Amino acid sequence: MSEQPDPKAYWAANMRIIKISLIIWAIVPFGFGILFRPLLSGIQIGGTDLGFWVAQQGSILVFLAIIFFYAWRMNKLDREHGVEE
Repeated sequence: MSEQPDPKAYWAANMRIIKISLIIWAIVPFGFGILFRPLLSGIQIGGTDLGFWVAQQGSILVFLAIIFFYAWRMNKLDREHGVEE
């Protein structure tokens, strides 16, 4: 922990986490659900192909995982910069 919080370093780290989360959020439904769907059509999950499953269910689960990751990582970042609640 630092004595004086550095707001620029804090926001730079925060924006890096946000950018990575948004990139993952865009790649999973668009990439696996649309672009790579023909490649994933031979893999079956729950009676349907993997590309359809990712587009319908997997992207929602990834979004929820990103929410929990963001909350965990921001709590850790807050502690590192001495701005926790």
